[in-house]
Amino acid sequence: MNVGTNTEKTNFYNKPLSKTRKSLSLYHMNKKYKIASLFSGCGGLDLGFIQNGFEVVWANDFFKEAVETYKNNIGDHIVYGDITQIPSSEIPDNIDILLGGFPCQGFSVANTKRSMEDERNFLYKELMRLVKDKQPKYFIGENVKGLLSIQNGKVIEMIVDDFRSLGYDVEYRLLKASNYGVPQNRERVIIIGNRLGLKNPFPKITHSLEDDLFNKSTEPYVTVKDVVGHLANIRTRDKPFKIKGKTIHNHVARTNVSDKFWGRKIKVNQHEICDYLKEWRNKSGWSTKKVDEHFGYAHTAGHWFRKDNNSGSIPNPKDWWELKKILQFDDKFDKAVTDLELKEIKFEQSLRINNWERPSDTITATGPEIHPNRERRMSVRECAIIQTFPDDFIFSGSLGNMYKQIGNAVPVLLANKIAEVIKNELTNYEHNEKTERKISTHRKVRVSIS
Repeated sequence: MNVGTNTEKTNFYNKPLSKTRKSLSLYHMNKKYKIASLFSGCGGLDLGFIQNGFEVVWANDFFKEAVETYKNNIGDHIVYGDITQIPSSEIPDNIDILLGGFPCQGFSVANTKRSMEDERNFLYKELMRLVKDKQPKYFIGENVKGLLSIQNGKVIEMIVDDFRSLGYDVEYRLLKASNYGVPQNRERVIIIGNRLGLKNPFPKITHSLEDDLFNKSTEPYVTVKDVVGHLANIRTRDKPFKIKGKTIHNHVARTNVSDKFWGRKIKVNQHEICDYLKEWRNKSGWSTKKVDEHFGYAHTAGHWFRKDNNSGSIPNPKDWWELKKILQFDDKFDKAVTDLELKEIKFEQSLRINNWERPSDTITATGPEIHPNRERRMSVRECAIIQTFPDDFIFSGSLGNMYKQIGNAVPVLLANKIAEVIKNELTNYEHNEKTERKISTHRKVRVSIS
């Protein structure tokens, strides 16, 4: 399979975040619809609405690294904390839209034991609480496809009925992201409700198979190669770098790519190894920064010398032998750390190879698929591009946490398409309201004159 460099396709998601902010400046002089956002994650859903001129005035999540990413890229209006412990009085009033991609772990098709006994499945009640207390014009809920199959569809109907009991017209649909220009076959349930007596709009399909007889007016699906082909032969690295004048961030990736991997024969205690290495580092006079610089890493060596919150790691055999050269430690742990054996990978899903000439399979929170070059996993940046985040949207946290943030997010382009049709409905509604008020005022003036 050819995975060589291609001419990068110019798409919505190549638009820098900085330009998104700048393009909104004119709109900010006019009316802005205000949004409160629950379960915001790193901000995929929010960003799609922001790109359409909405203003997010309050957001919340309980995933610390995702909140950090959100703050660094979108704004400080996000609050870190458990929504079940945040009273409605601490959330702004007079919001127009309430967003809520309520947690999906209990609903996910990957969770074969999913049921309403999973307490995470009741977090949609927090979205309900805010709908009831804040009375937004519209609310938008998002969840995984598995929500539709729990108890033969009874759960989704229960959720819809709960929101309808608050006086909202509610509809839901299963949207496939690739039908809207996202290079990913991600399917998500979108629930839309409003209290204005308007229709609940869903975006029209814009992309399909190239020779789709039923959708002749659509564009062909956007493929993985279209959007990340320019990174196929670029080695991963910790620090940002430039390609053709453009800065590439977060091009880091896991490297386990086969159904077997080399694991240690002997179980070792990372805390014990950490104390050992710190002792020899102190004797040698080498700083952690100097060790990182020696290896060409950004932060990896730091994890060899730490054990707080189980965030430490043990050097791989190659790094261990190099570390031994510079720190001059003894042979105490050499065998335990470097004696390896082949072990089976347990989860079949983790062995999938990403599509290249088609849209990607779903980017998951548990880890990326194997790159078509079969030398590594899809990088954090490649996953972010497939999820249609801007190139200058920079993720924070460990490698696993960055993958998790991206996998949990709503594709920005899909959110953008939803925001666009919601905005059109609100704009038309307010225009009609304004026109009716003018006509009513004119009639009153005529009556008073006569």
